Amino acid sequence: MADNGPKNRPETSDHGTLTGEKVVVVGVRFRDAGKIYFFKPKQLQLQPNDQVVVETARGIEFGTVVIGERQVAPEETVTPLRDVIRKATPEDCAKMEDNKRRSKEAFSVCEQKIAEHGLPMKLIDVEFTFDAGKVLFYFTAEGRVDFRELVKDLAAVFRTRIELRQIGVRDEAKLLGGLGPCGRELCCSTWLGDFVPVSIRMAKGQNLSLNPTKISGICGRLMCCLKYEDATYKGGCPKAAGGEAPCSKCPAVEEPVAEIESVVFDEEGPSEEGF
Repeated sequence: MADNGPKNRPETSDHGTLTGEKVVVVGVRFRDAGKIYFFKPKQLQLQPNDQVVVETARGIEFGTVVIGERQVAPEETVTPLRDVIRKATPEDCAKMEDNKRRSKEAFSVCEQKIAEHGLPMKLIDVEFTFDAGKVLFYFTAEGRVDFRELVKDLAAVFRTRIELRQIGVRDEAKLLGGLGPCGRELCCSTWLGDFVPVSIRMAKGQNLSLNPTKISGICGRLMCCLKYEDATYKGGCPKAAGGEAPCSKCPAVEEPVAEIESVVFDEEGPSEEGF
């Protein structure tokens, strides 16, 4: 049977097309400390901090380049890999500022409507898409909420598509910000683009108190910073444990962490909202 598929991978040096086993991309964020998404720069010369207009799955969006042009393996990208449409113009920036102003007004309107319907939900943030074709309302709640009548009221006010998204406590902390137990601004709201898995074993391996109030962040979940030094402690570094640094003839030996059964934390998975 004849093979009608391509036999060889095309090679070209054009931006955003395959070059051997790599593809040229730039990394773009849509929120401060948000998740980074890759886009094809085409023929544009883009640098970090450049503001751009890009095509996304939910329409045209406004973002900021945080990773300059680089070549990555195709499997590191989310297909289909979309294009950067253009560098943002002064008109684009003005439109984005107007959307932010409208978001604040929409927040007040939505809070009023929630109170009128007596819904058990807490509004966290409101976001207009760049083309104002949709308004997204992010909220938290203890369980499922029937907000169908609320959506109808909001659609009548804003006369555009309305989407309500229920988020978790970690996403809430990321959106609202605040100060952690260390006295610094929250990692998730300043630079941590994506949540990493954190387990109680990390606290045990670092000889920390297992008191939940001491190892939990303001979101009520295990602190993300438990992950930062986990590799050092897993490596059995005596210096990290208060002893002497190992010499070249005595490499550190990894020691397994004992199982913990008496303390159980209900951990959330990584954010699905792409913040």
